[in-house]
Amino acid sequence: MEMKADDYDTRDILRPLVFRLHENVPAIVREVLLERGWTEFDKKEQDDADWNLYWRNSPFRMTDHHSIKPWQRLNHYPEAVRITRKDYLARHLKRMKGAYGSALYEFSPVAFIMPNDYVKFIAEYSKERKSVGRRPSYWICKPVDLSRGRGILIFQDVKDLVYDCTVVVQKYISNPLLISGYKLDLRLYVCVTSFYPLTIYTYEEGLVRFATEKFDLGSLDNVYAHLTNTSINKYGASYKKYKDGIGCGCKWTFSKFRSYLRIFGVDDMLLWQKINNIVILTLLAVAPLPVASNCFELFGFDILIDDKFKPWLLEVNYNPALCLDCSIDDTVKRKLLHDIVELLNYKQIDTFRQNQVAGTKAGRRRVPWGTDGESATKEAPGLLTCQKVAKCTSASSVQPALQAARGSIRKVVALTKKTTRACPIKTRTSQLRERMNMPKIPSQAKAEAKNKQIPGAGHSPHKSAQLSRWLPARDFCNYELTIRPYFLSDKDQRPISRVGDFVLIFPFNEAALQASRDGIDVKSIIKEINKLVSKQLPSKQQKTKKRVGYLTSV
Repeated sequence: MEMKADDYDTRDILRPLVFRLHENVPAIVREVLLERGWTEFDKKEQDDADWNLYWRNSPFRMTDHHSIKPWQRLNHYPEAVRITRKDYLARHLKRMKGAYGSALYEFSPVAFIMPNDYVKFIAEYSKERKSVGRRPSYWICKPVDLSRGRGILIFQDVKDLVYDCTVVVQKYISNPLLISGYKLDLRLYVCVTSFYPLTIYTYEEGLVRFATEKFDLGSLDNVYAHLTNTSINKYGASYKKYKDGIGCGCKWTFSKFRSYLRIFGVDDMLLWQKINNIVILTLLAVAPLPVASNCFELFGFDILIDDKFKPWLLEVNYNPALCLDCSIDDTVKRKLLHDIVELLNYKQIDTFRQNQVAGTKAGRRRVPWGTDGESATKEAPGLLTCQKVAKCTSASSVQPALQAARGSIRKVVALTKKTTRACPIKTRTSQLRERMNMPKIPSQAKAEAKNKQIPGAGHSPHKSAQLSRWLPARDFCNYELTIRPYFLSDKDQRPISRVGDFVLIFPFNEAALQASRDGIDVKSIIKEINKLVSKQLPSKQQKTKKRVGYLTSV
């Protein structure tokens, strides 16, 4: 169907998008959104509904979810804490291990929730102590609701176990992969754009976090040797010093780490496939969460790799830290936030505006599933796309200009807070509400009646699939300022494979998509994952011991 430019007032479409931040949100979130041309919500000048993105560190109230408008997004799902509290995560993984076998769910160390599991823990502890020729295990104790390494205790003798709150006690991985003698773990960013159907993206870039003193089982109380949390290590005496093989500070990027592994012949692709499996299996343990529209969730998965190159899940972070402690943080986290906005598909409005001005005609067609290596600007696998829509500029292509503008933006932020406006602020959302409340013209009513006869023409914000850059159908044009992520209600839709550095890892094939579409058919998905894992298994161990020797000695 052709859409004419004169059908719409393009001046409305040029209005900026609006973000709303709760207290204590890291400054970089505001900076990135301002860099993208957004404006900050002003409670005094704007209606309570005149915002597009609400970002906060804490969970939203259920009333916030129930009152969400079609043009709005919240950065948290209800009950996402199911996997971010350590005791909840341990229970869910234990249940999945019992239901589907330990072969798939062996990526999480044995865990006991104290004080409820104290008797079970003592039984396991005593059993190991009595085993002839078996080396006693090391254990780690973590408060269930604390983060940033607070309250952690590592011990070998049960006499040293002391706690005054609910804690999780797990077997401590005493054979971690070391680089030049330093322990490390990975902070992997995972964005869930939908739990119904389940849609998971992992971020290709991330943070490798090092301890700042060499690993030593003889000093279990040395947090700088055993914990990799930056919040702890940045206060260590060795943080700013140059460390052989590591450098100054305590972070690398994934890119540097993977290049380092390849130098020593490590199959980093296989390692990352195993990590992706861990992410999928962990989220399956809590899916589906309560149905909630217009939400997304950014998780921080902490992964430790042992000296046999087996990845282990340590924990899942609800609100992964976005503060900037070093230049590597700035490089990774700034682009991460840009790509999140791209993933939510806010830019489709700009594309819509450009095409409306040009009077572009939209054509739709189906394309098959693609590979993980496809870029975001290519046509989406199995997605309804427009043939003549201009490609969106990626976040990486505008980075030089954004870097130059940051100083000015910070000044604008300070100035804006002091400035009052004589007139109410006009935004995309306020314009949308005005249009929604206007009486429909006959041509619009006729078009809507026609669309209702076409299967899939209507759109429910409570269902999800994925959407690329596109020109909206006519019934969407009555809500032309509505912001939608890569979702559509049409059951023939499939997720786009890549947006910026976000790569789709679930659904990974047609069967997985079908099994997650109308509720989560966990058994069918597990069956597909078993097939996937069997293909990923290497025929030989590829001389792992030699590679480990190289890595730990360099």
